[in-house]
Amino acid sequence: MKNFALLLLVLSCGMGGLGQKLKPKKRSDGEEINFRTKTKDVCTMNMSGDEEMKLRIECRSQGMSYWCEFAGKPSICRAFRNNPKIYWNQIAVELRKLPHACESTQVLKTTMCQKAPAEALMKQIAAGVEPEDLENQHESDQKTSMRGAGRSSVNKIGKPPILPLIKSTQHGQGSENEMEAMKLAQEHCWEPLHGVCSYIIGIFRG
Repeated sequence: MKNFALLLLVLSCGMGGLGQKLKPKKRSDGEEINFRTKTKDVCTMNMSGDEEMKLRIECRSQGMSYWCEFAGKPSICRAFRNNPKIYWNQIAVELRKLPHACESTQVLKTTMCQKAPAEALMKQIAAGVEPEDLENQHESDQKTSMRGAGRSSVNKIGKPPILPLIKSTQHGQGSENEMEAMKLAQEHCWEPLHGVCSYIIGIFRG
């Protein structure tokens, strides 16, 4: 009797393990697949959901970025339940053949679920295009404008004035003429008349 009970216990455990092995594989949320389109756009696929799945595709291309979202129930397809990873990889392979991952892709199809009902297909529900790094470009324009204003100010302030230099030069030449006139007056005139002679000599020397 004990041997029979032990045999039943072993069989029940074995059946339980077999049941676990036969359960369909489940995909964890947040799975991500990276790929490039035919025109080298860098793209990322993100999947989420359980019975009803959502797929978001985001791409970067030559100074801009674009995105699109799909929704459907691929879990209706038995092949998807058995191996969802192959399903998503097949979609990525098809997207790689396109120049644009979100144009002309209203419905995503795979070879493994060709005979599945229409509601199993992933259909596009939204799409958009956005300029890339718009804020950084605005800040760069502001810095460039400030640099231009700074250079303009330096040129205006740093330029040496012409008139003061002329006045300084004229003043220096006048001092030299006065000293030369006084020297000549000391050499050729009487001492009481040095001032008058210096003045007259200075007039004649210009």
